[in-house]
Amino acid sequence: MSRALNWLPPIWREAVEELWRRRLRTLLTLLGLIFGVGAIVAMQAVGEGSRREALRLVESLGLNNLIAEAKVQQDENSLREVRARSLGLSLADADAALAVVPGAQRYAAEKPIRTHSVFSDNGHSDAQASGVSPDYFELSSLRVAKGRALTGDDDRALAAVAVLGHQAAADLFPGLDPLGRYLKVNHVWLQVVGVLADRDLSKDQFEGVQLGLESNRVYVPLASARARFKFNPQEDEVDRFLLRLGDPSQLAAGARVLSTVLGQRHAGSADFRLVVPQQLFQQHQKTQRIFRVVMGAIAGVSLLVGGIGIMNIMLANVLERRREIGLLRALGARRRDVVAQFLREATVICVAGAALGLLFGVLLAYLIAAFAGWQVAWAPLPVLLSATFCAAVGLAFGVYPARQAARLDPIAALRHD
Repeated sequence: MSRALNWLPPIWREAVEELWRRRLRTLLTLLGLIFGVGAIVAMQAVGEGSRREALRLVESLGLNNLIAEAKVQQDENSLREVRARSLGLSLADADAALAVVPGAQRYAAEKPIRTHSVFSDNGHSDAQASGVSPDYFELSSLRVAKGRALTGDDDRALAAVAVLGHQAAADLFPGLDPLGRYLKVNHVWLQVVGVLADRDLSKDQFEGVQLGLESNRVYVPLASARARFKFNPQEDEVDRFLLRLGDPSQLAAGARVLSTVLGQRHAGSADFRLVVPQQLFQQHQKTQRIFRVVMGAIAGVSLLVGGIGIMNIMLANVLERRREIGLLRALGARRRDVVAQFLREATVICVAGAALGLLFGVLLAYLIAAFAGWQVAWAPLPVLLSATFCAAVGLAFGVYPARQAARLDPIAALRHD
């Protein structure tokens, strides 16, 4: 042990050796500090990972978007009752929203196609098809990996073209370049002009909103879809539209205006719903705060127990070493020398506890991630600050025993058995 500590200054080596002689007691004292630091580190890692993942999921919806979605009616009778008052969600709704919602810049609409079959000469797929307007890919944060996105010219020309999701392209054209090849959706042949990049989202839902469907989709121009495929006349013209606002601070006010406009245009019929991705993110963060409060409380209790443990072992050391303290004082050691000696031992305990706590926290974070399926991300500065704070708390609990040792009367201490 002594050789391994030769790199330390003698006064610190003496403190480590003193604690090593009582290593079982020292280890038990460290446990509270290890659990406290570990809980805080794990909480920060999981919390940061959850925040980043939630932000990524919300960005897939468009952080500056307002989303209006048509509600699915339960049966034909319900649909007829609703249509007696409202024509359903339409492009005219989107145009009206663009005109009156403050800060609205543009919109994109989507109409799913009732898809019976999707195949090519090279394979088949269970993908669903959707008609989308030209800005849909940009407003939905979808990136085209190959070829090009759908354009306004495709829409105006009713072009028989398609952009494939990553999974749909792999199923329909395994091992081949899909660009320029043809696929058949229901009874319509379409030429592939683009393939989307795989976003690889970790979840298929966020706060009740469906995500990640684009991977197994076939996108066609909205006007082409309405011209070439069959739709129920009572269906909504579009199933949803995304309205992009230039200023994120106007999203709340914009949502109120959009709700009012759609409510008036639909004669008060509740056949639509609004989704505000930014509010979903804020709601998710509120939920995460509850988790952080619980973990923080656990960490606080562990730190308190750890601090009391440090104080306890240091007081025990003072009692056991009264003759040593008396001898030091008799040989000329000052009170502050005695205080410094015991604070060095408390510091060694705190630093060791913080280091082991960091390691425990890393393991705990990945364990939670493995069992709960949560993401883990690291922010080094908050983690180091937390560990330093925990070590400082432990050190503070070592001050009282050190002062008690310094106040011992040398003569009484030397007479102690």
